[in-house]
Amino acid sequence: MLSKSKLKDKLSRAQSLLSLKNIWKMFSGVSVLKGINFTLHSGEIHALLGGNGSGKSTTMKIISGAYQPNAGSISISGKEVVISSPKIAHSLGIYMVPQEPYIFPHLSVFENLAMGLNIPKAKLEPKIAKALSGLDFKVDLSQEAGFLSIAQQQLLEIVRGLLRDVNILILDEPTSALTFKEVKQLFTFMRNLSNQGIGIIFISHRLNEVKEISDRISVLRDGQFVLDKATSETSTEELVQSMLPKDSLGFIEKQGQKLSKKDYANAKTVLNLSQLNSTVFKNINFNIKAAEVLGLAGLVGSGRTEIAEAILGIDKHATGQVEIDGKILNKRSVESCQKHGLVYVSEDRHAHGIFLDLPNLYTITASILSKLGNLVISKQKEEQIGQGFVSDLNIKVNDLYQDAGTLSGGNQQKVVLSKALATKPKIIILDEPTRGVDAAARQDVYRLIRKLTSESVAVLLISSEMNEIVDLSDRVIVMYRGKAVAEFSAEDINIKNITDASFGVR
Repeated sequence: MLSKSKLKDKLSRAQSLLSLKNIWKMFSGVSVLKGINFTLHSGEIHALLGGNGSGKSTTMKIISGAYQPNAGSISISGKEVVISSPKIAHSLGIYMVPQEPYIFPHLSVFENLAMGLNIPKAKLEPKIAKALSGLDFKVDLSQEAGFLSIAQQQLLEIVRGLLRDVNILILDEPTSALTFKEVKQLFTFMRNLSNQGIGIIFISHRLNEVKEISDRISVLRDGQFVLDKATSETSTEELVQSMLPKDSLGFIEKQGQKLSKKDYANAKTVLNLSQLNSTVFKNINFNIKAAEVLGLAGLVGSGRTEIAEAILGIDKHATGQVEIDGKILNKRSVESCQKHGLVYVSEDRHAHGIFLDLPNLYTITASILSKLGNLVISKQKEEQIGQGFVSDLNIKVNDLYQDAGTLSGGNQQKVVLSKALATKPKIIILDEPTRGVDAAARQDVYRLIRKLTSESVAVLLISSEMNEIVDLSDRVIVMYRGKAVAEFSAEDINIKNITDASFGVR
């Protein structure tokens, strides 16, 4: 982050790379963008913040050619242009790295990177090697891309953008699946790019990262910019307040009460794991009690998600014993676990949680169709259940039959949570439940977690957000290289202890 004086000096010397003037965008007669103005300078890292539904995605889609504005103008390096398609955007040196990676799983990593590039292999390979080296991203180019982790897929998307000789790079939540080390490496690389004159629009809900890497910050709310400042001139409190709805009263509210020692001692054990092993983790033994939030922390790749998949029977090769309410589940599957009251909300909502091309109602009720009728589903009952979740979780939709893919990321996540909650579980595993979710929607998720525990539901919370783990967990287990290396009870739960254990510091 540049100081105020240095930033002013830098911007006074830098040319305007991108300028949006009085941009309006409407869908079905409703204004989503209301005359916005935005400028990105050469060599600037400009953070764009805003709540889900604020207009961030629409703005970026206009810049990248996916949408065309109803009014207003766009200029590149002082020259007015019409960006009528992503192809035109690429030709103008604009590339957007999407929040959710789009890969061809059955093609190799190299084939995914080469897609859309008319560059001979002999010339492309050195460019790929340079981009991979800059990100410190080690990957076998010949392997199928479908075997990459979410973090590796995200890095693959970033490399795609770098191969296109961009002048304007848009990064939409690029760090959401990256480890601490990978984030630091990405930030170093972003600074190198900015020093070469490349302008970067950085979209993130992680305010500590925004404050660390950006030169300027702009905040969208309800289709209008409500803040545009040098990063050094604003505070975290001001940023959060500017994103929250106008009628919002508070900053980040404190979470509900955690379990007392007495309540914890008297609580019933609902899930018990004994000698759980797989190719990724070894000798996992822990239990969860009713009304408890057990935080499962650790770096990406430490084995957290793999433990969840072993519990659910998704990993067919995992061994060990899983008990729910004292009953051993010998042949585990997602369906059998659900019948016993255990449900899982995956970190990858697009691949394993939501029907993007169908009405959001169909996702909400997908796990309870058998309860809605034998041969014919009761539409009235289905809509009643769907409307209940829309109200309880504050899901912003036009109606129950709006396609889920048209909802913002935070509202999609609430729809996925609704699907899990519709089964009325005793135990719920939440894997990165606030990934790509804005400040206001996070509070809705946090309130939901406390509501569940007040109803004696046990929660296994897997999260890379240290503050989330600290604020919500009654107990924390930390994974490091496939082993549970530390367990902290209430009085010892703090960021330092969890961070130390996550990096193998005893």
